[in-house]
Amino acid sequence: MSKTVRFTLDNGLRVVHSYDTRTAMAAVDVMYDVGSRDESRELTGMAHLFEHLMFGGSAHEPDFNGALERAGGVNNAWTSPDYTNFYELMPAQNIETALRAESDRMLALSFNPQVLEVQRSVVVEEFKETVLNRPYGRVMHELRDMLYSPAHPYSWPVIGLEPAHIERVTDADVRSWFYSHYAPNNAVLSCAGNVEPERLRSLVEKWFGDIPRRDVAPRRMPAEVFRRHDSADSLTRTVHDAVPQPLLLMAWPMAGYAQPGYTEADIITDLLSAGRAARLHRNVMARYPDLLCDAEASIMGSEHEGMLMMDCRIIPYDDESIMRARDCLLAEALALTDPASISSRELERAVRRFEARYAAEEMSPLSMARRLAAAEMHCESPESELARRRAVTADDVARTARSIFTGSEMATLIVKPRD
Repeated sequence: MSKTVRFTLDNGLRVVHSYDTRTAMAAVDVMYDVGSRDESRELTGMAHLFEHLMFGGSAHEPDFNGALERAGGVNNAWTSPDYTNFYELMPAQNIETALRAESDRMLALSFNPQVLEVQRSVVVEEFKETVLNRPYGRVMHELRDMLYSPAHPYSWPVIGLEPAHIERVTDADVRSWFYSHYAPNNAVLSCAGNVEPERLRSLVEKWFGDIPRRDVAPRRMPAEVFRRHDSADSLTRTVHDAVPQPLLLMAWPMAGYAQPGYTEADIITDLLSAGRAARLHRNVMARYPDLLCDAEASIMGSEHEGMLMMDCRIIPYDDESIMRARDCLLAEALALTDPASISSRELERAVRRFEARYAAEEMSPLSMARRLAAAEMHCESPESELARRRAVTADDVARTARSIFTGSEMATLIVKPRD
Protein backbone atom coordinates (compact mmCIF):
# COMPACT_ATOMS: atom_id res chain seq x y z
CA MET A 1 0.00 0.00 0.00
CA SER A 2 1.06 3.62 -0.48
CA LYS A 3 0.84 6.58 1.86
CA THR A 4 1.33 10.21 0.81
CA VAL A 5 2.76 12.91 3.09
CA ARG A 6 3.64 16.57 2.48
CA PHE A 7 5.81 19.11 4.25
CA THR A 8 7.64 22.37 3.53
CA LEU A 9 11.15 23.28 4.63
CA ASP A 10 11.95 26.65 6.17
CA ASN A 11 13.62 27.71 2.91
CA GLY A 12 10.37 27.21 0.99
CA LEU A 13 11.07 23.84 -0.66
CA ARG A 14 7.81 21.92 -0.96
CA VAL A 15 8.13 18.17 -0.52
CA VAL A 16 5.60 15.44 -1.28
CA HIS A 17 6.25 11.75 -0.73
CA SER A 18 4.39 8.53 -1.52
CA TYR A 19 5.58 5.55 0.52
CA ASP A 20 4.99 2.30 -1.35
CA THR A 21 6.16 -1.04 0.03
CA ARG A 22 5.23 -2.95 -3.15
CA THR A 23 8.49 -2.06 -4.87
CA ALA A 24 12.20 -2.17 -4.13
CA MET A 25 12.77 1.02 -6.13
CA ALA A 26 12.35 4.72 -5.45
CA ALA A 27 12.19 7.81 -7.63
CA VAL A 28 13.08 11.43 -6.96
CA ASP A 29 11.63 14.27 -9.02
CA VAL A 30 12.67 17.92 -8.69
CA MET A 31 10.48 20.36 -10.60
CA TYR A 32 11.49 24.01 -10.93
CA ASP A 33 8.94 26.69 -11.71
CA VAL A 34 10.90 27.99 -14.68
CA GLY A 35 10.61 27.39 -18.42
CA SER A 36 10.80 29.19 -21.72
CA ARG A 37 7.96 31.48 -20.56
CA ASP A 38 10.61 33.17 -18.39
CA GLU A 39 12.83 34.06 -21.36
CA SER A 40 13.02 37.25 -23.38
CA ARG A 41 12.59 37.23 -27.14
CA GLU A 42 16.17 38.49 -27.47
CA LEU A 43 17.66 35.45 -25.67
CA THR A 44 15.54 32.33 -26.21
CA GLY A 45 16.47 28.74 -25.46
CA MET A 46 17.92 29.54 -22.02
CA ALA A 47 15.61 27.20 -20.09
CA HIS A 48 16.50 24.29 -22.37
CA LEU A 49 20.22 25.10 -22.25
CA PHE A 50 20.03 25.09 -18.46
CA GLU A 51 18.53 21.62 -18.46
CA HIS A 52 21.82 20.51 -20.05
CA LEU A 53 24.03 22.65 -17.80
CA MET A 54 22.55 21.08 -14.68
CA PHE A 55 24.29 17.82 -15.61
CA GLY A 56 27.68 19.51 -15.95
CA GLY A 57 28.72 19.21 -12.34
CA SER A 58 28.10 21.20 -9.18
CA ALA A 59 30.08 22.58 -6.26
CA HIS A 60 30.75 19.22 -4.57
CA GLU A 61 29.60 16.71 -7.22
CA PRO A 62 31.68 17.12 -10.40
CA ASP A 63 30.22 13.95 -12.03
CA PHE A 64 26.46 13.92 -11.51
CA ASN A 65 25.70 11.05 -13.90
CA GLY A 66 28.56 8.96 -12.57
CA ALA A 67 27.38 9.31 -8.97
CA LEU A 68 23.89 8.13 -9.91
CA GLU A 69 25.12 5.25 -12.05
CA ARG A 70 27.39 3.95 -9.29
CA ALA A 71 24.31 3.81 -7.05
CA GLY A 72 22.43 1.76 -9.65
CA GLY A 73 20.33 4.68 -10.81
CA VAL A 74 19.23 6.27 -14.05
CA ASN A 75 18.28 9.90 -14.54
CA ASN A 76 17.05 12.38 -17.10
CA ALA A 77 15.25 15.70 -17.47
CA TRP A 78 12.85 17.69 -19.62
CA THR A 79 11.98 21.32 -20.23
CA SER A 80 8.61 22.78 -21.16
CA PRO A 81 7.39 26.33 -21.70
CA ASP A 82 6.34 26.30 -18.04
CA TYR A 83 8.66 24.03 -16.03
CA THR A 84 12.05 22.34 -15.92
CA ASN A 85 12.06 18.85 -14.43
CA PHE A 86 14.83 16.49 -13.25
CA TYR A 87 14.30 12.91 -12.09
CA GLU A 88 16.12 9.78 -10.90
CA LEU A 89 15.15 6.14 -10.41
CA MET A 90 17.25 3.76 -8.31
CA PRO A 91 17.13 1.07 -5.62
CA ALA A 92 15.34 2.56 -2.63
CA GLN A 93 18.25 1.82 -0.30
CA ASN A 94 20.43 4.22 -2.32
CA ILE A 95 17.98 7.11 -2.43
CA GLU A 96 20.33 9.35 -0.41
CA THR A 97 22.67 9.50 -3.41
CA ALA A 98 19.97 11.10 -5.55
CA LEU A 99 18.99 13.56 -2.83
CA ARG A 100 22.61 14.53 -2.17
CA ALA A 101 23.35 15.10 -5.85
CA GLU A 102 20.12 17.05 -6.48
CA SER A 103 20.71 19.25 -3.44
CA ASP A 104 24.23 20.07 -4.54
CA ARG A 105 23.22 21.32 -7.95
CA MET A 106 20.37 23.28 -6.38
CA LEU A 107 22.93 24.87 -4.05
CA ALA A 108 25.48 25.87 -6.71
CA LEU A 109 26.59 24.74 -10.13
CA SER A 110 30.27 24.52 -10.89
CA PHE A 111 29.93 27.36 -13.46
CA ASN A 112 32.82 25.81 -15.35
CA PRO A 113 33.37 27.75 -18.62
CA GLN A 114 34.29 24.50 -20.37
CA VAL A 115 30.93 22.96 -19.41
CA LEU A 116 29.13 25.96 -20.88
CA GLU A 117 31.11 25.67 -24.10
CA VAL A 118 30.39 21.95 -24.43
CA GLN A 119 26.68 22.17 -23.63
CA ARG A 120 26.22 25.21 -25.83
CA SER A 121 27.59 23.19 -28.74
CA VAL A 122 25.34 20.24 -27.84
CA VAL A 123 22.21 22.40 -27.81
CA VAL A 124 23.13 24.11 -31.08
CA GLU A 125 23.63 20.71 -32.72
CA GLU A 126 20.29 19.57 -31.29
CA PHE A 127 18.64 22.60 -32.88
CA LYS A 128 20.18 21.72 -36.25
CA GLU A 129 19.18 18.06 -35.93
CA THR A 130 15.60 18.49 -34.72
CA VAL A 131 14.62 21.75 -36.42
CA LEU A 132 16.78 22.58 -39.41
CA ASN A 133 17.57 19.10 -40.73
CA ARG A 134 14.42 17.13 -39.84
CA PRO A 135 11.34 16.96 -42.06
CA TYR A 136 8.60 19.21 -40.64
CA GLY A 137 11.13 20.38 -38.02
CA ARG A 138 10.09 24.03 -38.24
CA VAL A 139 6.36 23.35 -37.86
CA MET A 140 6.14 24.49 -34.25
CA HIS A 141 8.19 27.62 -34.96
CA GLU A 142 5.78 28.56 -37.73
CA LEU A 143 2.62 27.65 -35.85
CA ARG A 144 3.52 29.42 -32.62
CA ASP A 145 4.53 32.49 -34.59
CA MET A 146 1.15 32.49 -36.36
CA LEU A 147 -0.99 32.04 -33.26
CA TYR A 148 0.70 33.92 -30.42
CA SER A 149 1.53 37.58 -30.03
CA PRO A 150 5.25 38.22 -30.74
CA ALA A 151 5.67 39.58 -27.20
CA HIS A 152 4.33 36.39 -25.63
CA PRO A 153 6.92 33.72 -24.69
CA TYR A 154 4.69 30.97 -26.09
CA SER A 155 5.39 32.43 -29.55
CA TRP A 156 8.63 30.41 -29.71
CA PRO A 157 9.37 26.74 -28.93
CA VAL A 158 11.37 25.62 -25.91
CA ILE A 159 14.44 25.01 -28.05
CA GLY A 160 14.49 28.70 -28.94
CA LEU A 161 14.04 30.92 -31.97
CA GLU A 162 17.50 30.44 -33.50
CA PRO A 163 20.89 28.88 -32.65
CA ALA A 164 22.53 32.31 -32.52
CA HIS A 165 20.77 33.02 -29.24
CA ILE A 166 22.45 30.07 -27.53
CA GLU A 167 25.78 30.78 -29.20
CA ARG A 168 25.98 34.15 -27.49
CA VAL A 169 25.06 33.04 -23.96
CA THR A 170 27.73 34.23 -21.52
CA ASP A 171 28.86 33.06 -18.10
CA ALA A 172 27.10 36.09 -16.63
CA ASP A 173 23.83 35.01 -18.32
CA VAL A 174 24.20 31.54 -16.80
CA ARG A 175 24.83 32.82 -13.29
CA SER A 176 21.95 35.27 -13.52
CA TRP A 177 19.51 32.59 -14.72
CA PHE A 178 20.57 30.13 -12.03
CA TYR A 179 20.34 32.48 -9.07
CA SER A 180 17.09 34.01 -10.37
CA HIS A 181 15.22 30.74 -10.88
CA TYR A 182 16.94 27.73 -9.31
CA ALA A 183 15.97 28.09 -5.67
CA PRO A 184 14.34 25.88 -3.05
CA ASN A 185 11.47 28.36 -2.80
CA ASN A 186 10.90 27.96 -6.57
CA ALA A 187 10.85 24.16 -6.62
CA VAL A 188 8.94 21.03 -5.63
CA LEU A 189 10.68 17.82 -4.62
CA SER A 190 8.73 14.58 -4.81
CA CYS A 191 9.67 11.02 -3.95
CA ALA A 192 7.80 7.79 -4.61
CA GLY A 193 8.74 4.24 -3.68
CA ASN A 194 9.93 2.12 -0.79
CA VAL A 195 11.36 4.85 1.41
CA GLU A 196 9.91 5.28 4.90
CA PRO A 197 8.42 8.76 5.46
CA GLU A 198 10.60 9.40 8.52
CA ARG A 199 13.77 8.49 6.61
CA LEU A 200 12.78 10.59 3.61
CA ARG A 201 12.08 13.64 5.74
CA SER A 202 15.35 13.24 7.63
CA LEU A 203 17.36 12.99 4.39
CA VAL A 204 15.59 15.94 2.77
CA GLU A 205 16.21 18.13 5.81
CA LYS A 206 19.84 16.97 5.91
CA TRP A 207 20.64 17.75 2.29
CA PHE A 208 18.24 20.58 1.38
CA GLY A 209 17.55 22.32 4.69
CA ASP A 210 20.53 24.68 4.63
CA ILE A 211 20.15 25.83 1.00
CA PRO A 212 19.23 29.52 1.24
CA ARG A 213 16.09 31.03 -0.19
CA ARG A 214 16.66 33.26 -3.20
CA ASP A 215 14.91 36.19 -4.80
CA VAL A 216 13.10 34.64 -7.75
CA ALA A 217 12.80 36.83 -10.83
CA PRO A 218 9.22 38.06 -11.27
CA ARG A 219 7.32 36.60 -14.20
CA ARG A 220 5.91 39.28 -16.47
CA MET A 221 3.47 37.77 -18.95
CA PRO A 222 2.10 40.20 -21.59
CA ALA A 223 -1.60 40.98 -21.51
CA GLU A 224 -2.01 40.21 -25.22
CA VAL A 225 -1.73 36.45 -25.71
CA PHE A 226 -2.79 35.79 -29.29
CA ARG A 227 -2.05 37.71 -32.47
CA ARG A 228 -4.54 40.13 -33.92
CA HIS A 229 -5.15 39.25 -37.56
CA ASP A 230 -6.36 41.87 -40.01
CA SER A 231 -7.77 39.34 -42.48
CA ALA A 232 -8.47 35.66 -42.90
CA ASP A 233 -5.51 35.43 -45.28
CA SER A 234 -3.08 36.21 -42.45
CA LEU A 235 -4.35 33.12 -40.61
CA THR A 236 -3.08 30.82 -43.36
CA ARG A 237 0.58 30.18 -44.13
CA THR A 238 2.17 27.94 -46.74
CA VAL A 239 5.83 26.97 -46.55
CA HIS A 240 7.94 24.79 -48.81
CA ASP A 241 10.48 22.47 -47.25
CA ALA A 242 12.34 19.19 -47.74
CA VAL A 243 9.40 16.98 -46.72
CA PRO A 244 8.12 13.73 -48.26
CA GLN A 245 4.41 14.66 -48.25
CA PRO A 246 2.20 17.72 -47.75
CA LEU A 247 1.29 18.40 -44.14
CA LEU A 248 -1.84 20.24 -43.07
CA LEU A 249 -2.00 21.57 -39.52
CA MET A 250 -4.86 23.58 -38.01
CA ALA A 251 -4.75 25.16 -34.55
CA TRP A 252 -7.18 27.02 -32.31
CA PRO A 253 -6.68 28.86 -29.00
CA MET A 254 -7.77 26.96 -25.89
CA ALA A 255 -7.85 27.46 -22.13
CA GLY A 256 -4.88 27.13 -19.80
CA TYR A 257 -4.37 24.30 -17.34
CA ALA A 258 -7.32 23.59 -15.01
CA GLN A 259 -9.28 26.50 -16.45
CA PRO A 260 -12.86 25.91 -17.69
CA GLY A 261 -12.64 24.07 -20.99
CA TYR A 262 -9.11 22.67 -20.55
CA THR A 263 -10.11 19.12 -19.64
CA GLU A 264 -12.91 19.19 -22.20
CA ALA A 265 -10.43 20.19 -24.92
CA ASP A 266 -8.24 17.24 -24.00
CA ILE A 267 -11.26 14.93 -24.20
CA ILE A 268 -12.18 16.41 -27.59
CA THR A 269 -8.82 15.34 -29.01
CA ASP A 270 -9.26 11.88 -27.44
CA LEU A 271 -12.64 11.52 -29.13
CA LEU A 272 -11.08 12.56 -32.41
CA SER A 273 -7.92 10.48 -32.49
CA ALA A 274 -7.20 8.32 -29.41
CA GLY A 275 -7.31 4.75 -30.66
CA ARG A 276 -8.63 3.10 -33.78
CA ALA A 277 -12.23 3.59 -32.65
CA ALA A 278 -11.76 7.37 -32.59
CA ARG A 279 -13.54 9.56 -35.13
CA LEU A 280 -10.64 10.54 -37.36
CA HIS A 281 -9.57 6.92 -37.76
CA ARG A 282 -13.08 5.58 -38.17
CA ASN A 283 -14.67 8.30 -40.29
CA VAL A 284 -11.73 9.76 -42.22
CA MET A 285 -8.78 7.39 -42.45
CA ALA A 286 -10.88 4.30 -43.13
CA ARG A 287 -13.04 6.07 -45.71
CA TYR A 288 -10.32 7.89 -47.62
CA PRO A 289 -7.21 5.65 -47.62
CA ASP A 290 -5.96 7.26 -50.85
CA LEU A 291 -6.20 10.77 -49.44
CA LEU A 292 -4.55 10.62 -46.00
CA CYS A 293 -1.78 8.53 -44.53
CA ASP A 294 -2.45 9.78 -40.99
CA ALA A 295 -4.67 12.17 -39.06
CA GLU A 296 -4.27 13.25 -35.44
CA ALA A 297 -5.62 15.68 -32.87
CA SER A 298 -3.82 16.88 -29.74
CA ILE A 299 -3.54 19.77 -27.32
CA MET A 300 -0.54 21.88 -26.45
CA GLY A 301 -1.52 22.08 -22.80
CA SER A 302 0.09 24.97 -20.94
CA GLU A 303 -0.26 26.94 -17.73
CA HIS A 304 -1.53 29.87 -19.79
CA GLU A 305 -3.62 29.78 -22.94
CA GLY A 306 -2.63 26.85 -25.15
CA MET A 307 -3.73 25.45 -28.47
CA LEU A 308 -5.76 22.55 -29.82
CA MET A 309 -4.35 21.09 -33.01
CA MET A 310 -5.48 18.80 -35.82
CA ASP A 311 -3.05 17.62 -38.46
CA CYS A 312 -2.72 15.16 -41.30
CA ARG A 313 -0.26 14.13 -43.97
CA ILE A 314 -1.76 14.02 -47.43
CA ILE A 315 -0.89 11.54 -50.14
CA PRO A 316 -1.68 13.59 -53.31
CA TYR A 317 0.33 16.77 -53.78
CA ASP A 318 -2.35 18.97 -55.37
CA ASP A 319 -4.12 21.88 -53.65
CA GLU A 320 -7.55 20.36 -54.19
CA SER A 321 -6.60 17.30 -52.12
CA ILE A 322 -5.23 19.49 -49.35
CA MET A 323 -8.51 21.44 -49.15
CA ARG A 324 -10.49 18.21 -49.28
CA ALA A 325 -8.49 16.83 -46.35
CA ARG A 326 -9.04 20.07 -44.44
CA ASP A 327 -12.80 19.81 -44.96
CA CYS A 328 -12.83 16.20 -43.74
CA LEU A 329 -11.04 17.07 -40.51
CA LEU A 330 -13.13 20.16 -39.89
CA ALA A 331 -16.35 18.19 -40.37
CA GLU A 332 -15.34 15.80 -37.58
CA ALA A 333 -14.40 18.68 -35.29
CA LEU A 334 -17.65 20.55 -35.91
CA ALA A 335 -19.72 17.42 -35.34
CA LEU A 336 -18.64 17.58 -31.69
CA THR A 337 -20.43 20.90 -31.23
CA ASP A 338 -23.70 18.94 -31.02
CA PRO A 339 -24.03 17.05 -27.72
CA ALA A 340 -26.52 14.65 -29.31
CA SER A 341 -23.71 13.35 -31.54
CA ILE A 342 -21.59 12.30 -28.55
CA SER A 343 -22.71 8.93 -27.24
CA SER A 344 -22.32 7.99 -23.60
CA ARG A 345 -20.29 4.96 -24.69
CA GLU A 346 -17.90 7.14 -26.70
CA LEU A 347 -17.37 9.55 -23.82
CA GLU A 348 -16.96 6.72 -21.34
CA ARG A 349 -14.32 5.10 -23.56
CA ALA A 350 -12.28 8.32 -23.53
CA VAL A 351 -12.48 8.52 -19.74
CA ARG A 352 -11.63 4.84 -19.32
CA ARG A 353 -8.51 5.22 -21.48
CA PHE A 354 -7.32 7.97 -19.16
CA GLU A 355 -8.16 5.90 -16.09
CA ALA A 356 -6.11 3.00 -17.48
CA ARG A 357 -3.06 5.24 -17.94
CA TYR A 358 -3.64 6.72 -14.50
CA ALA A 359 -3.76 3.27 -12.86
CA ALA A 360 -0.64 2.10 -14.71
CA GLU A 361 1.29 5.14 -13.45
CA GLU A 362 0.56 4.14 -9.86
CA MET A 363 2.63 0.99 -10.42
CA SER A 364 5.69 3.00 -11.48
CA PRO A 365 7.63 4.98 -8.84
CA LEU A 366 8.96 7.30 -11.52
CA SER A 367 5.53 8.05 -13.00
CA MET A 368 4.10 8.49 -9.52
CA ALA A 369 6.85 10.92 -8.54
CA ARG A 370 6.18 12.99 -11.65
CA ARG A 371 2.46 13.07 -10.91
CA LEU A 372 3.06 14.13 -7.31
CA ALA A 373 5.44 16.92 -8.34
CA ALA A 374 3.06 18.29 -10.97
CA ALA A 375 0.09 18.20 -8.59
CA GLU A 376 2.04 19.94 -5.84
CA MET A 377 3.23 22.59 -8.29
CA HIS A 378 -0.42 23.20 -9.19
CA CYS A 379 -1.41 23.27 -5.51
CA GLU A 380 -3.89 20.44 -6.02
CA SER A 381 -4.23 16.79 -5.07
CA PRO A 382 -2.88 14.12 -7.45
CA GLU A 383 -6.45 12.91 -7.96
CA SER A 384 -7.78 16.29 -9.14
CA GLU A 385 -7.14 15.72 -12.82
CA LEU A 386 -8.91 12.36 -12.76
CA ALA A 387 -11.87 13.84 -10.87
CA ARG A 388 -12.22 16.67 -13.39
CA ARG A 389 -12.24 14.21 -16.27
CA ARG A 390 -14.86 11.98 -14.69
CA ALA A 391 -17.15 14.97 -14.17
CA VAL A 392 -17.22 16.02 -17.85
CA THR A 393 -20.52 15.54 -19.68
CA ALA A 394 -21.44 15.50 -23.36
CA ASP A 395 -22.90 18.99 -22.95
CA ASP A 396 -19.56 20.19 -21.52
CA VAL A 397 -17.67 18.74 -24.48
CA ALA A 398 -20.05 20.25 -27.03
CA ARG A 399 -19.96 23.67 -25.34
CA THR A 400 -16.16 23.69 -25.41
CA ALA A 401 -16.13 22.47 -29.02
CA ARG A 402 -18.38 25.36 -30.01
CA SER A 403 -16.16 27.83 -28.17
CA ILE A 404 -13.01 26.52 -29.83
CA PHE A 405 -14.11 25.60 -33.35
CA THR A 406 -16.69 28.32 -34.01
CA GLY A 407 -15.88 30.98 -31.44
CA SER A 408 -12.18 31.57 -32.15
CA GLU A 409 -9.87 32.08 -35.11
CA MET A 410 -8.22 29.08 -36.74
CA ALA A 411 -4.59 29.16 -37.84
CA THR A 412 -3.81 26.95 -40.84
CA LEU A 413 -0.28 25.87 -41.71
CA ILE A 414 0.45 23.98 -44.92
CA VAL A 415 3.89 22.47 -45.50
CA LYS A 416 4.52 21.44 -49.10
CA PRO A 417 7.46 19.55 -50.60
CA ARG A 418 9.91 21.68 -52.49
CA ASP A 419 9.69 21.47 -56.27
